[in-house]
Amino acid sequence: MERRMIKIAPSILAADFSKLASEVLSVEAADYIHFDVMDGVFVQNISFGFPILESVRKTTDMTLDVHLMIESPSLYTTRFAEAGGDIITFHAEAGTPQSIRKAIGDIHRLGKKAGLAVKPDSPAEVLLPYIDSLDIVLVMTVEPGYGGQEFLPEMLPKVTRIREIIDRRGLDCELEVDGGINQQTAGLCIAAGANVLVAGVAVFRADDKDAYILKLREA
Repeated sequence: MERRMIKIAPSILAADFSKLASEVLSVEAADYIHFDVMDGVFVQNISFGFPILESVRKTTDMTLDVHLMIESPSLYTTRFAEAGGDIITFHAEAGTPQSIRKAIGDIHRLGKKAGLAVKPDSPAEVLLPYIDSLDIVLVMTVEPGYGGQEFLPEMLPKVTRIREIIDRRGLDCELEVDGGINQQTAGLCIAAGANVLVAGVAVFRADDKDAYILKLREA
């Protein structure tokens, strides 16, 4: 079987915000910049929002992969797209079927890519009503809310299940994993079917970020 193109998305949640512009530029060997938005309600942590995204957009031409870990995401997806996000992913657990479909449509009308994320406790099947209209699916391999957590290997069968659905339906949909990704766990996720790897701490704490990004891509 031909190997899929593997993309790396460093999460700026792990960056040094006292020098955010240089931190973003330091990972331009990657494919996406992952932008974790947390509201203190859907998850316990609070991170950042529109002004930081707009600043990052001015810093780089890289694809900005926005991950909304917030309540009522359909109220905000358009604003994050307009603030510079290229991919807007929100959680299936945070919306109703009607609001999920509305958010996907709003994102697409702005010419952006739409994604749906699932927490560890959510089965792959929650994606089925929407997967035909998605550009990316995000499987959380830790509980969302904090960086630096240990990878949950029990999520790998879910990744495989979603990959089977995508391939069986012939969808042009990327499969992303987020949480505890490093040189050891990256290969497990790729073997399970993921083609986009979010890595925060592992990349931003590497002595040679370019080399580490390459190692993840070739895991």
